[in-house]
Amino acid sequence: MRYLFDHSTVHRIQAGTEITNVAEQRALEKAGFTREGVLRGAGFRAGKWHDGVRYSFLRSDLPDPERP
Repeated sequence: MRYLFDHSTVHRIQAGTEITNVAEQRALEKAGFTREGVLRGAGFRAGKWHDGVRYSFLRSDLPDPERP
């Protein structure tokens, strides 16, 4: 993500997953993303509506490269 922020004007990265996909949620959190909330009825799959989880990473979330 450092490369993207260093070489563009991007301010925010968003990611989302189904609420039942715990492995992806852990991976996003490990990568530094912040869980913003649950999106009720956000996706339709297998004949049913499913809730989703939204994550974000802001430019200000990057660690300061000057700090050890």
